[in-house]
Order: sequence, then structure tokens, then C-alpha cells
Amino acid sequence: MNRRVLALCGAAASVAVLVPAAPSSAVSRAPAEAPAAPPAIRWSDCATEAYPTLQCGTVRVPLDHARPDGRRITLALSRVPHTAKSSLGPLLVNPGGPGGSGLSLAGHVAAALPKEVAARYDVVGFDPRGVGGSEPALDCRPGHFAAVRPDTLPLTPAVERANTERAAAFAAACGERHGDLLPYLDTRSAARDLDVIRAALGAPRISYLGYSYGTYLGAVYAKLFPERVRRLALDSAVDPDGVWYADNLAQNRAFEDRHRAFLAWVARHDAVYGLGTDPATVEQAWSRMRAAVAADPAGGTVGAAELEDTFVPGGYYDGYWPRLATAFAAYAEDGKSAPLVAAYRALAESDASDDNGYSVYTAVQCRDAAWPRRWNQWRADAWRAHAKAPFLTWNNTWYNAPCASWPVPPLTPPDVTNTAIPPALVLQATGDAATPYEGAVSLHRKLRGSSLVVEEGGGNHGVTLGGNACLDGHLARYLADGTVPRASGTGEADATCDRLPEPEPEPAAAKGTTPDTAGRAQGLALHGLLPGRG
Repeated sequence: MNRRVLALCGAAASVAVLVPAAPSSAVSRAPAEAPAAPPAIRWSDCATEAYPTLQCGTVRVPLDHARPDGRRITLALSRVPHTAKSSLGPLLVNPGGPGGSGLSLAGHVAAALPKEVAARYDVVGFDPRGVGGSEPALDCRPGHFAAVRPDTLPLTPAVERANTERAAAFAAACGERHGDLLPYLDTRSAARDLDVIRAALGAPRISYLGYSYGTYLGAVYAKLFPERVRRLALDSAVDPDGVWYADNLAQNRAFEDRHRAFLAWVARHDAVYGLGTDPATVEQAWSRMRAAVAADPAGGTVGAAELEDTFVPGGYYDGYWPRLATAFAAYAEDGKSAPLVAAYRALAESDASDDNGYSVYTAVQCRDAAWPRRWNQWRADAWRAHAKAPFLTWNNTWYNAPCASWPVPPLTPPDVTNTAIPPALVLQATGDAATPYEGAVSLHRKLRGSSLVVEEGGGNHGVTLGGNACLDGHLARYLADGTVPRASGTGEADATCDRLPEPEPEPAAAKGTTPDTAGRAQGLALHGLLPGRG
């Protein structure tokens, strides 16, 4: 499983503008007419040891939904069929991204839900357009994240130029390799694909469980097709008002808080890691490690950019903290590179599937909404954010920088405010870094009649079906019969759940003393299926 993430003088003026790689003529997006019913999906066995009843199939959808009789593309699907005598229809699941594959998520959801609830649904996973097993699949610039990349912190004009040129090269390569597809890689098109899947399943309505970016996809689907929504469960919600530039700036601040929570955890376990009992002392050790690998990459592989990539997954899920702390201590205290390189290989090294995921991520985010075109604005905003949030800001900036020169023009995001759907369920940790809490509050307010369930004090991203029995109970009741909690007092939350216990260091885990071992195993399984970006 890979987790891709991500004071300068005026001499950098030579990279002040990232020039568009192609003309910005827009493709007209007329409202789509109701397409003819697609053929029924032909399912075949694709069982795995973990998911013995999993089936696979495909559906063809229009590349351009405004031209339903034009070119078609293929979406890959998976399904765990219902086993109860009466069915509630399909439950479509999406792990986020954009760019995440949902084929295995169907198996996890079906296995993690209470048996009596899962038995009443056909749990359907899918690879959105451009992703994974869908055809055609994007790969804009193979090896874009190969080690060792330039330092993310642009302290010299040369380093800044290397990063801006690298981002512009990715955007240009996307236009050259996939220029015919890029105008149609956006959230609205993906939402219309969901309705083709619904029709191919022969269902008048669907239920939906989306994580992270999947919450936005679900909200857009509900806006386009409110009468076709039975249940809408949204876990770790994107702020629909920040799509996408503002949302990424908000991530920088939230990841800083999460990184500091990790450093404080390491300090509390100084007896194991020996990096100091004061979080400030541990932070100094972190800074020294970053400077060291920036000058001389660990094992010839982990430079500053790769180091940040390796530790970003800890912001998504604290179950990674023991492994990360062990690698941190081995390098910082003993000068050992091998554990750090091993952690990078396990949590951050990019392979072909990650190249595909990042290609779709940029294609959708850059197309969905306007991004600044002048690099001067990116630079100013990044340095301003870096002053308070140095851990991720520049890494995140370069991750999204291809949008500064994206070769197709942006669309206008839809207003997902909705008064026409049944009550939705929004679930959120208060300390989520990837989709900060304020976004869940905003989405909750926009979906009339929705309920907000909060994991108070939690910091993980993706909180249901990951080991928290309280949250899972709310989700199960909702999927069973539409039950949502209702607040009896003031405040945004309709219900709160306690957070899961923090993990124990690896020596304690090895002795079998980690609290809630079953829950941790389920959490690791879930977070192995959720992409590292949204």
C-alpha cells in the first residue's frame, strides 16, 4: 500500500509564471439528456481469499454525457451480492482520491458491516473514469515521483525552478498523452457515470457510502439526481466551498496539527524511542533528520521530499505512528537508514497504480474548479502558510502545482446545497487533517435534514468501518432503516463518539498489549484501501 502525498529572493522571477501547455478554449457542457438504459451488467467470479464472494463486471458510459451516442469508455465494477430474501438495492462505495480504486473497498465494506445489514445490499465498488481497471486509464508521466526528487522547500531559485518545471512538465505530458480525455475528467462526469451504473444495475435508487473526495462525489450525484438517492453516508467530508485550492491550503494547517500530535506521542514514549520527553526536543530531532536527508538521502533513496511523503500517512492514520517512530529513532539516534527506507517503500514509494491515481487526481481537481494561473500567487500563499505549517505546505504545493498550467480550462463547481434528498449521514473526526472538521460542518448545513456524527478528539481520516464501534453503529443503523441521530441541544453535532485509543509503541504491540487489537486490524485494512490524498 502506498501513500502518495506531498524566504525566497526575487531572483526566482524566471519562474514567476507557469505557461499553459495548450489553448484554454472550453468544451461546451450542455445539460445531458436521459440516456437509453444500458445493458445489464454481466458479473463473473473474481473472488479473493479475503473476499470469497466478490464478483466483477464492467459498464460502458459516454465519454461526454452531453453526447450520449458518442464515444464510450469502460468502467470496472465489483460486487458482493446480497444474500437476504429482501434487498435494499445497491450500495455504491467510493474510497476517495480523486483517483482511488474502489474495487476492493466493496469487499471490505461488505465484510465490516454487521452481517444482517450487509446481507440486504449489493455492495458495489467501482473504478471511476480513468482509474485502475477502467479503460482508458490515465498515466500522464510514468515515474513522476521516482526518488530522489528536488527538495520541496524552495530556499534557492534553482530549487524552486526545478520544482515548477517538474510540475509544468507533468501538466504538459497529461495534455500530450490524454488530451482527448482531459475535458471529461471531472466530478460532474463521474457523478453521471454513477447514474449509468445505477441504471445498469436495474435499480430505481442507490445508496452510497463515500470517503473523503468520495463525499464530494456523492454530494454532486445527489444534487444532479436527488430522486435517485435512498441513503447517503459521507465519511470525512470535503468542504464543498473550498474546491479545490482553498481546501488544499486548509490541509496544510490541519496536517501541521496532526504532525505535532505525532511528535507529542513520540515524546510521551521516550522510554522506547529515546528522542526526548519534550515535543519541542523531538521536533528539533525531526528537523535535523530532514536537513540530513536533504543533504545526503538515506540509503540513496529517501531525500527531504521522500521523507515528508513517508510521514504524511501518519497524518491520515495514527496506526502508522509506531512504525514511523521506530524508523525516525533508528535514523536520528543510531544513523541507521534501513528502517527509514523500509518505511518509505511500504508507505510512500510510488508504483504504476500510484502514477495512475495521481494522474486522475490532478486531472479531476484541475478541471473541477479554477486555480491561480500566476505562480506568484502560489508562492505567496505557500510561504504564508509555511510560516505556521512547515511540515506539509511546500510538499502539498508542488503536489498540486500542475493545476497552475493545466492544459484544459476549469469548470465552475456546482452548489451542492440540497433540500430534496432523504436525510444524509455525515461522519467526521474533529482532528482530521486531510478533510478538516469545518468542511463537514459546511456540508452538513448544505444537506437539509442531514445528521452529523463526530468522533470527538479523533484525528484519523476515514472513521467508519475502521474499528470504532460507536461510529460503526450509527452507520449500520442508518443503512438498515435510515435512522439518523438528532441533537437534543445546541451545537453542530447530532451525536458524538469517543475516539479510539492511541496506538502503543511497537515493543508493547509485539507483546500483545496494544489496546483494541481487532479494531486496529480493521483500521489498517480500511486505510490500506483509502488513497493518501482525499
